[in-house]
This record gives sequence, structure tokens and C-alpha cells, in this order.
Amino acid sequence: MPTADFSLLLPVYAADDAAFVRAAFESSVDGQTLSPAEAVIVQDGPVPDALAAELARIVAESPIPVQLVRLPENLGLAEALNCGLDAVSHPIVARMDADDVSVPERFARQWELIEAGFDLVGTGMAEFESDPDRPASVRTPPVGAARIREHARTHNPFNHPTMMYRVAAIDRIGRYEPFGKMEDYWLGVRLIDSGARIENIAEPLLRYRVGSGSFARRGGWREARTEWKLQRELLRMGFVTVPQYARNVVMKGAYRLLPAGVKRVLFRGLISGGLPGDRS
Repeated sequence: MPTADFSLLLPVYAADDAAFVRAAFESSVDGQTLSPAEAVIVQDGPVPDALAAELARIVAESPIPVQLVRLPENLGLAEALNCGLDAVSHPIVARMDADDVSVPERFARQWELIEAGFDLVGTGMAEFESDPDRPASVRTPPVGAARIREHARTHNPFNHPTMMYRVAAIDRIGRYEPFGKMEDYWLGVRLIDSGARIENIAEPLLRYRVGSGSFARRGGWREARTEWKLQRELLRMGFVTVPQYARNVVMKGAYRLLPAGVKRVLFRGLISGGLPGDRS
């Protein structure tokens, strides 16, 4: 099995399904045309027995070395990812969520661009509800630095579970910072603003599981307040203009407060391409 000098970073927590974690890991290691040299799994707090048993099985049977970092309590996604970055052995990291599925050529395609000098490479992804082979929709990210930067003024330009990046570039901006469910969006904006070399591959190289409650979790007053906080930060750092800030506060804040069914229609039809993930 050909490998390259990068680490797979896979955070898990109590609500993750053991079978989904197995599929995520196997698709990102055994199923890749170019596999990571190691995997770092961060267990963010106590987990149910079934998930603990699955993690033990992965460590014992994996064809590549696996470090299992156990955090004694749930610290949240940003801190879990930072703990994982502390543990990786390689200068390049590939993100993976615990319930998604990587397409076989995902890492080989991203690695080509990393070797060409890019600091962060994302990809498109296909959303599915139960069967990864029957996607409901595709999120195609912007391609090219100028388009990515412009898109970032209104939406996350990177599909967060598809990221492959240089640890040094992440270190330069202070790594992940807790920001509600918008850690990855905030990370991406800071990377862009730092002058990092960024790119996306338009093709959907990851299959992203969308649960029945995902659109409800993207809304509510808490999410609206996080959205407004993010917009204030973008304005403060000069990433958006005052008119862009005002537009985003109104439009994106209103979107967060819409009923889940309405958000699903709008997201699939109009806004697809960058709302943050659903993990707490």
C-alpha cells in the first residue's frame, strides 16, 4: 500500500457511531490509492463501550501506525484538533470527520498540490443521508486564490472535512480557536489573511453524511449570535467592508433563524458551498 509523509487526523466523541467511524477510517487508509503514513485519532472525552471497542480494534488491526489520544473530558472540536496536531509526526495533516467517507483518490489528488507548494488544499464533497453511493447533492468549492478569498467574505470557502494542510501554516496563525461551530471557517479566513497558498479541487473527493437533524443544528439564536460575532471579527480585521458586513449580518443571521425545512431548501438550492459543520 503506497503511503506519503502525512498524518490522518480523526477526532471522535461520544455521539459518534462506531460503524461510521470504521467506515471513515477504512476509506481514508485501506481504501486510498495513496495512504497516510500514520493516523492520529483524538478521543474527545469518554465514549460508549461500542465506540471504545471499535477504536481498540482500529489500533490493533490498522495497516499503518495509529496513535489514540484520549482526552479525559470533552474539550470541544477546536481543542481536540489542537491536541491532535500536538501528536502528529508529519508536517502535513489530512482532516477527516468520524462519519464521512473518503473517495479512493482523495489523498493522491491533494498530495500533488501540497507537493507543488500549497499550504492548504480542500476538495468538493457529495452529501448523502444513508447510502454514500447515492448522494443527494454536491458542494463544489471555489477554485483559485482570488475566487476563494472572495467567497470567504460570505461563506466558508473550504469544505472543512476535506482539508489537507501544512502544520507550519496552521501554527503561524495560532491553530484552531474555539468559535462555536465555525472553527474551520475562522481558521480558513485567518489562513487566507496570512498569505498562505490555498487551493481547492472542485471534484467531490469526500462523501459527507448529512443527518436528519443537521439543518436544525445549523440554526437558532446561538448559531445566529456566533454568526454575528464572526462577522464582527471579519470587519475588525478588514476582511470585509462595512457594506459587506451589514449584508452578512442581515442575510446570514436571518438564515440561521429560519425553520429547518426552509433552510434545507435554501441551502441545497442557493447557498450550498460553505456553512460550517454540525459537530459540537
